[in-house]
Amino acid sequence: MDEYAIEMKNITKKFGGLIAVDNVNFFVKKGEVVALCGENGAGKSTLMNVLTGKFRVQTYQGDIYIDGQKKRINSPIDARKNGISIVHQELELIPDLTIAENIFLGNLPIKGIWVDKKAMKKKAAEILSKFSLNLNPDRLIKSISVGQQQLVEIAKCIYLGGKILILDEPTAPLTEREIDFLMETIAQLRKAGISIVYITHRLEEVFRIADRAVVMRDGQEVGTFNVKDIQMDDLITSMIGRKLENVYPTDVTTPGEVTLELGECSVKNPNSEKNIVDNVSMKFRAGEIVGISGLLGAGRTELMSAVIGAYTTPIKGTVKLNGKNVHFRNPESAIEKGIGYVTEDRKNTGLILNQSIRTNISLASLNRVSKAGILNIGSEKKTVGALVKELGVKTSNIENNVSSLSGGNQQKVVLAKWLGTKPGILILDEPTRGVDVGSRYEIYSIMKRLAKENVTIIMISSDLPEVIGMSDRVYVMYEGKLQGELQKNELSEANIMRYATGQGHLMAGGTK
Repeated sequence: MDEYAIEMKNITKKFGGLIAVDNVNFFVKKGEVVALCGENGAGKSTLMNVLTGKFRVQTYQGDIYIDGQKKRINSPIDARKNGISIVHQELELIPDLTIAENIFLGNLPIKGIWVDKKAMKKKAAEILSKFSLNLNPDRLIKSISVGQQQLVEIAKCIYLGGKILILDEPTAPLTEREIDFLMETIAQLRKAGISIVYITHRLEEVFRIADRAVVMRDGQEVGTFNVKDIQMDDLITSMIGRKLENVYPTDVTTPGEVTLELGECSVKNPNSEKNIVDNVSMKFRAGEIVGISGLLGAGRTELMSAVIGAYTTPIKGTVKLNGKNVHFRNPESAIEKGIGYVTEDRKNTGLILNQSIRTNISLASLNRVSKAGILNIGSEKKTVGALVKELGVKTSNIENNVSSLSGGNQQKVVLAKWLGTKPGILILDEPTRGVDVGSRYEIYSIMKRLAKENVTIIMISSDLPEVIGMSDRVYVMYEGKLQGELQKNELSEANIMRYATGQGHLMAGGTK
């Protein structure tokens, strides 16, 4: 047993009558990367919450061993004392503090009665250099990229004595370059003897970095595989309990008339005199799925949020809806004209987490379940119930808080909210970020169905396989400018990345 950095034995965790984790055994060897896989709601997060001390020992059954020694991990502080650290998908850094202050937060070096800022900065620089981060420790966290923030968080965990590192969806907000760097960092940590639990829905990453994959389903451990010995199809089958023939639906749709047209659109950067979007023209048709691709900071989200009046600075240029010039001053006016927008940050801008599933779904379409400004509760419940059933939201009661749902089911609630508005144009920004493979397929199927019903689907995504698998056409942006338009038969990761890095030129037949 002493070869294991972690061993969790017979772990069972219940919430009322619901068994979230059912008699699970889980271990990680020293210097091993273990991918913890499963659909949303499979029990992965609950199991890791047990390990990191989120639940008191009295509230679950089973034992935890660290380096062969039985431990009582009763709080996150106990977890840290035993070298266990977790980097959440939503980073726990303070934007208005410096890099150095974030690394040493709660453990500041003291000289006399004052914080020793000189020593803190020097030590922070040493820590950053180990992660090949050429950053000034005095820079504010909010001034660096999300990928750099991710690595600062990992550096902080290792500095605090972390020898068991849990990474929860670490690449969700990262660009391809940042993902490559993170993978290199994980490989270095493995060589240094750090044990890593890697939670991700991007299965290609499992095969890229993990030694073993442990699969959970319905709260139970249903399979453990040496990654080199299995195929992705086998892993997916183990996760969802059935064979998934296609990752992306193969339905063919026929584009119709132009519904939304952008002409020479620009958006000013609120923090500088430069444009964050510069002179972009695009056309979108009924019944097609159009991808908008590009690296982080390319201006994709800023462009489309400015179109609906949701960005800090207004859009300049022409926006035509069904051939007529429009200018949306706020999202409400865009909703009235049949435009829905699934934002990339469901927890902060897509949902009200302390409100019910019913309230969240009906929020954007209250006019459809109201009369003379008075909400018809019966009509609302009927409409919400139908959407919950249509999208397969797993819940026992629509009155439950939306925060009680898994990430995939929360995403379905956001989608249901906009489907309730009966949109003619639906903009989806990172529609499957943090969503498991089974729920992804369901969301993709809904997108295809809507396109068949002549809805215009605009998909902003950093997931290149998703962009290629789902799009009829793809616009690629780089540093605020449109670099090219790729037709279905031209779609490849190489073509997209060439334009996304500013190395391409407009292809024949593309947008000029």
